[in-house]
Amino acid sequence: MSDHLADIKKYAKKPVNEAALAGLEKTYRLVLSHADSRFVACSDPNEVETVRENFLKKKLALSGGDLDGAIKSVCQAMKDERNKSRLTFYYLLAEHFDKLGQFSA
Repeated sequence: MSDHLADIKKYAKKPVNEAALAGLEKTYRLVLSHADSRFVACSDPNEVETVRENFLKKKLALSGGDLDGAIKSVCQAMKDERNKSRLTFYYLLAEHFDKLGQFSA
């Protein structure tokens, strides 16, 4: 968790919710274990669609608002990272939409 914690601290607007981080790690353990799904590729439209449909809409139950704008915002914040950690990316999106609580168990 410490690697993810340090990465999230670079971008989070508030102190890191470590319980939510632990919940995200548990939820996405399988995804994070595969090299091809461990990172988010902002330049790939299919990847952006996957983040929007599977994480924002299905997992966070969001339907309105500017979902693509939020994804672009996180892409912009992490632009200096060649390999954008999916866990950090999802944490930042959940923080943006004030949904970290659903991962704190």
